[in-house]
Amino acid sequence: MCTTCGCSDKQDVSYTMPGAHTHSPDGHAHNHDHAHSHDHDHDHGHSHDHSHGHTDPRAALHAGMHGRTVVLEQEILAKNQALAERNRGWFEGREVLALNLMSSPGSGKTSLLERTIRALRDEMRIYVVEGDQATSNDAERIRATGCAVIQVNTGTGCHLEADMLARGMQQLKPPPGSLVLIENVGNLVCPALFDLGERAKVVVVSVTEGEDKPIKYPYMFRACRLMLINKIDLLPHVRFDVDRCIAYAREVNPDIEVLRVSAETGEGIEAWYQWLRHELVGQQPADHAV
Repeated sequence: MCTTCGCSDKQDVSYTMPGAHTHSPDGHAHNHDHAHSHDHDHDHGHSHDHSHGHTDPRAALHAGMHGRTVVLEQEILAKNQALAERNRGWFEGREVLALNLMSSPGSGKTSLLERTIRALRDEMRIYVVEGDQATSNDAERIRATGCAVIQVNTGTGCHLEADMLARGMQQLKPPPGSLVLIENVGNLVCPALFDLGERAKVVVVSVTEGEDKPIKYPYMFRACRLMLINKIDLLPHVRFDVDRCIAYAREVNPDIEVLRVSAETGEGIEAWYQWLRHELVGQQPADHAV
């Protein structure tokens, strides 16, 4: 989790509407209570007598820090979950479909969103949240499609959190009945642990990655309703066993739905669009899952 993945105790989160000024909200947007400082002046029990020679002080320190870390992680997740439930109520009350798209860097999430927006913009009101540590490059690509988008830069943070999404919604203001597509920071670890209040999580895997991703990162695939296998146009040129990838995914999550797509050529993409249509009207997609 964040105590080991590189997030710092201060995350300089910024929100950018392309064409507008970048700003950081007041208060906890600069410190969203990750509590990674861990306040190490608490009692680890180091005052006990080490003269017996059986206790390694380093082991005792590690044990104390580990115990405190677990407590802090639980507090962080509990706070995020409360905010996520608030977001979920906000979305449900407005009949807004929010989807959390996650993947490794370079899987093709942004390309998939670009193609999706251009194909569906005349039948759906689509809004996008772009999450990255830095730059507004992806938001500019989305804006070029004519879609409303906000870029959330997390600084040293490796994932979006519920409060970040809430602040983004305050600026995007998606109307009732719209579709909100959230492109999370490229990472297969922490984003799976932080609920944003979305209707469903979607993981994108590209055939340029290993087919064993689902068993190497089981928490991510266990958390997701849908797995999109992207870049299938490259299958003749790479060593990627699609059937094995699907088997691995269903080993960790028997209920996961799977679609094979190419954001580049459009192969299989209509099944993804149909999945979105079904979700937007509250129906379960069934006809297009493999």
